[in-house]
Amino acid sequence: MLATAIKADDLIDLVKTYNPKTNEGLIREAFSYGEKMHEGQYRHSGAPYFTHPVEVAAILTEQKLDDATIITAILHDTIEDTKSTFGEVERKFGTEIAELVDGVTKLTNLQLSSIESKQAENFRKLFMAMSKDLRVILVKLADRLHNMRTIKHMRSEKQVQKSRETMDIYAPLAGRMGMHWMREELEDLAFRVLNPDARASIIRRFITLQKETGNLVPKITNDIRAELDKAGIRGDVSGRAKKPFSIWRKMEEKKQAFSRLSDIYGFRVICADEDACYRVLGAIHRRWRAVPGRFKDYISQPKSNGYRSLHTTVSGRDGKRVEIQIRTQAMHEVAEAGVAAHWAYRDGVRVENPFAVDPTTWVSSVNEGFGQAEDHEDFLEHVKLEMYQDQVFCFTPKGDVVKLPRGAVPLDFAYAIHTRIGHSCVGAKVDGLRVPLWTRLRNGQSVEIITAEGQKPQPTWMDIVVTGRAKSAIRKSLREEHRDRYIKLGRELTRVAFEHIDKKATDKALATAAKALSLVDADQLLEYVGSTELSAREVVAALYPDLVEKREVGEVETKRAVAGLPDGVAVKRAACCQPVPGERIVGIKHRGDGVWLHGIACDALIELEEEPDRWVDLRWHDGQHPAQNAVTLNMTLSNDFGVLGRICTLIGEQKANISDLHFIDRKPDYFRLLVDVDVRDAEHLHGVMTAIEADSDVASLERHRDLSRKPELNA
Repeated sequence: MLATAIKADDLIDLVKTYNPKTNEGLIREAFSYGEKMHEGQYRHSGAPYFTHPVEVAAILTEQKLDDATIITAILHDTIEDTKSTFGEVERKFGTEIAELVDGVTKLTNLQLSSIESKQAENFRKLFMAMSKDLRVILVKLADRLHNMRTIKHMRSEKQVQKSRETMDIYAPLAGRMGMHWMREELEDLAFRVLNPDARASIIRRFITLQKETGNLVPKITNDIRAELDKAGIRGDVSGRAKKPFSIWRKMEEKKQAFSRLSDIYGFRVICADEDACYRVLGAIHRRWRAVPGRFKDYISQPKSNGYRSLHTTVSGRDGKRVEIQIRTQAMHEVAEAGVAAHWAYRDGVRVENPFAVDPTTWVSSVNEGFGQAEDHEDFLEHVKLEMYQDQVFCFTPKGDVVKLPRGAVPLDFAYAIHTRIGHSCVGAKVDGLRVPLWTRLRNGQSVEIITAEGQKPQPTWMDIVVTGRAKSAIRKSLREEHRDRYIKLGRELTRVAFEHIDKKATDKALATAAKALSLVDADQLLEYVGSTELSAREVVAALYPDLVEKREVGEVETKRAVAGLPDGVAVKRAACCQPVPGERIVGIKHRGDGVWLHGIACDALIELEEEPDRWVDLRWHDGQHPAQNAVTLNMTLSNDFGVLGRICTLIGEQKANISDLHFIDRKPDYFRLLVDVDVRDAEHLHGVMTAIEADSDVASLERHRDLSRKPELNA
């Protein structure tokens, strides 16, 4: 037998720390069986392969999980990678463990980061596995965590692939399950591979900050303890600096440099009971000024995964912003383990934590609405919104809470209540005021939906809503209403497209194309073509990719770049958001100054939500636009010889022109500057930014948004 870093006795001792009544014999037997099955197998590092499943089991002991989960971790690769079989595992360790091991094996074989349609289908399988037994996902997450901890031994291209998959899928999934410590570690390990220069830059700047200010964590911790002592409240206070990726994400989200980012420290107070939590909050707010909009009460309004805590951000010592979380010990256990707390043991018995969510209930909440998805893409849309989006909580007039993704609009709210309400929506009131249906909702707002008989979903609604549920319901309604017409139109469009390459759009050809495009049948394919969700060219390409000629697109004249303008009206691009062809746009009328063009997500539009008569529905003309659309890029570069010249050359190689350049911050090790680059469209801009970001001396790059440059909106 090959030696492993963790022996069977070591693993059993870890389990016994929280479960003295563990089935020691069964764990020992699983250890011996797994070691035997993996004999002769080695990891990329050269270590015996069996060290991996044992380390995965050790990670799960930190969550105080039951014997079945620990044994599954030990055996999780046996069915896939050894001569072991489901039947043999079932005979030796029982049906429950065999099914768990088989579930992990099936998850391992899912390619979750593949192309969209396949990815959507596999996400559906992932959630089906979760609904059967969530412990399968817990083992898979621990498996991924250990693989990421040892990723340096893989080939570089494999490191990038695994890290991207971890960042896109496994880290958000861990966060959605409430296992935030695991999410943070997975993200940071992936960040180390995907952007090592940025991570190193964050760490260097953090070290510099500590040299300038000293270690603020113990100082602020003592400040909080002193306030609690003054108020006569007992609580355990701890603090830490946030992880590099967490800091980097804040820099990206807030569009701030490290030097201006303040809330990079997090502190936690563990109290005796719920009443003490609110008393601690009061003591902290009396001592330090609370930052507006940064208070969240997850005790009175818990997350669906059981998470409860008070969150507040205050301006603490030397004006530094600090984030403080306040909760009880029972709440803290759920905050650390998330949904996994349901299986946690203490002193040999299952922990009766009042805040631990029943996994069946949790999976049901995650799957809510997924059943309405008509196809794999609808399902994937639901999953991504559920896993990745920040959320806002709004209220019905009766006081019921409706949970929506950030960026949701009243139409999303209407469909969240009931599909019938969404279909018949004609207007909305937010906090008692009538607002356009495209108004973005904010936390705590009260929303009233106005309905009318005879109202039906409009095609323009698809561009307004953001939730998968609303999109799916609108799409389904539009299809049903126009299905026959769409099929007839789709048949004619495909006939012409096939004749263009001297082929015939036979029933068999259409059925084969539908299968290749993961559609139900030829009728659905024709319906999609007729409703413009699928182009006839894509249908032809699915069968004859080599015969499809690349579409010739003429260049668009600058003076006719935008469609939908009234005759004789001039249009200008707003400098605050600098929209480019390929991005969704809207026009705003200005007296005597024509129409100003804004990106649909421009924050300047918020001020005009109650003036819908000034909005003009516009779109970019199809075709290739000239490279005359200036976009300002905010970049941070290493202050080293030749770096700026190299970046300018990179931009030129992408057929883009630099029209202006302005330095805004210069330090010995780096400098920040604004560069105006003339591009054709969004795709051209993406190519330019990708080329710049790939340079190792570029610490950060983003589009510069400046509301101070917006047109005078009351004109």
